Amino acid sequence: MNFKYFLITPLLFVSTFLASCQSSSNQNASNAESINTTISVDEFEKKLNESKDYLLIDVRTPEEFMGGHLQNSANINYNADDFSERIQKLDKTRTIMIYCLSGGRSSDAASEMSKLGFNKIYNMKGGIIAWRNANKPMVTTTNTIEKGMTMDEFTKMVTSDKYVLVDFNAVWCKPCKEMMPILEKIAVEKTDKLLLKKVDADINKDLMQIKKIESIPYLELYKNGKLIWTHTGFIDEKTFLAETKL
Repeated sequence: MNFKYFLITPLLFVSTFLASCQSSSNQNASNAESINTTISVDEFEKKLNESKDYLLIDVRTPEEFMGGHLQNSANINYNADDFSERIQKLDKTRTIMIYCLSGGRSSDAASEMSKLGFNKIYNMKGGIIAWRNANKPMVTTTNTIEKGMTMDEFTKMVTSDKYVLVDFNAVWCKPCKEMMPILEKIAVEKTDKLLLKKVDADINKDLMQIKKIESIPYLELYKNGKLIWTHTGFIDEKTFLAETKL
């Protein structure tokens, strides 16, 4: 009987088992350190107050940023051509706190940064809209912000014997841009009974807050001043006409 064989085999088994466990442990530890998650505005604010060891990034346009942003945030426009170049210069070991207007651009930016090796990223759910609706503090970098319409002005605008379709949008919003020609086409074809009104979400921040609109594109349809239909997100012509029965 080969005693040498019986002595070596258990040792190989134990070594392999320990190596496997160590590899699994290291992998789990690595996964535990890598975070890319979306959290509520309250959780976001709590993390900002718990520690100052983070990079706070606003990925909106410079115009949006000037209209109001979180204190100590840096503006890196997600839609700018140099976005990837600029974020790659950041310290990947720092915690990233990121936000936009409603959460869409910041979510995409967070995914891109995660692929580039950033280990800990927290995206603010609902973005500035949710932050503002929660009456949390903001700062501005300009003294001349274009004033939006009041609620009374809005009420007058939607009061008509025709149907009034209100499109809440923004110049940076891709689905808003994609949907605009569809809405304009419908408005032209239904001009005898439909009015199309466009409301810029960036200019009408107070109105957005009063109406508790948390995402764009957002549509409202009125008849004689009464709200009869709403829709959040992109919608095609066929679905729009089917749902509104225009």
